[in-house]
Amino acid sequence: MELLQSGLKLRQLQVFREVLRTGSTRKAARSLGISQPAVSQHVKQLEATVGITLFKRSANRIVPMQEAWELLRNIELALTSLDRLEASIFAMKNEERPRIAIAAPSVFGFVTLPRVVAIIHSRTASNVRSISGSYDQIGEHILAGRADLGISRLPLDPQLFEWAPLGSARNVCIFHPDHRFSKQSRIEAHDLAGETIVDIDPQFAAHQMNFNAMRFAGVEPNILVEFDCNGHEAGYVSAGLGISITNEIIAREYAAFHLCARPVEPSALYHYVAIWQKGRTFSNALNVSLEAIVAAFAPTMSAAA
Repeated sequence: MELLQSGLKLRQLQVFREVLRTGSTRKAARSLGISQPAVSQHVKQLEATVGITLFKRSANRIVPMQEAWELLRNIELALTSLDRLEASIFAMKNEERPRIAIAAPSVFGFVTLPRVVAIIHSRTASNVRSISGSYDQIGEHILAGRADLGISRLPLDPQLFEWAPLGSARNVCIFHPDHRFSKQSRIEAHDLAGETIVDIDPQFAAHQMNFNAMRFAGVEPNILVEFDCNGHEAGYVSAGLGISITNEIIAREYAAFHLCARPVEPSALYHYVAIWQKGRTFSNALNVSLEAIVAAFAPTMSAAA
């Protein structure tokens, strides 16, 4: 209350958040539709109001200090709540139906999200907005208020998120039904000798683990094509252009491609969760949506697909 009385303004906090989101005053200015000097002025006023140096300044750049990230964590929920309130008021003025925004990697649009939308549609008057992105981007969508719920993987920061477990998965090799692997119960690194591989980009941990195992077994990977997010590999593998390594939960999304899958050794363990911002108050529609996501990942539903 004392900070509000001393001149702390909502606009200062919004500009401050955008600087941290975008990584620079220039990008923040472009995003907010104001001038770069105006952004810098808001940041300086905020620092003066709270009495804390939030950025280190050098060579026309500002670098966030640890205090800046701490402040962001403390104000993010309040700002996101205001963003949602603004959107809700706009919807009421325009007589719009309530909308649930769900962020998830695009691969879940093949099987899981259609199931989720069907449940939401049958039980509420809400429509659904699907937002795609990497696992890091899913968290950003949640914290920025662009998404109400998300589908992601652990680990996550418990100070920022709450979650409900959806399932765990180990690595599998996916391949065309006519492939020689269909006669095997599992795939090991030495089995991949001579195979053309459809592989996810090298910065992903799955790539590093799989290729390290192959090289340890004396097998040099033969990459035909690299892809930058889960989902792209299914088309190449379905066309008989190679095999690919993914995990059991992602492989379920490829039911329409009629691919075969076998366990891979060595394997990692992935834990999938439905996430939301810590402290978020749930409406009835949001509770239904969370239940729909959990149900869509249930083994019985997956087995029935």
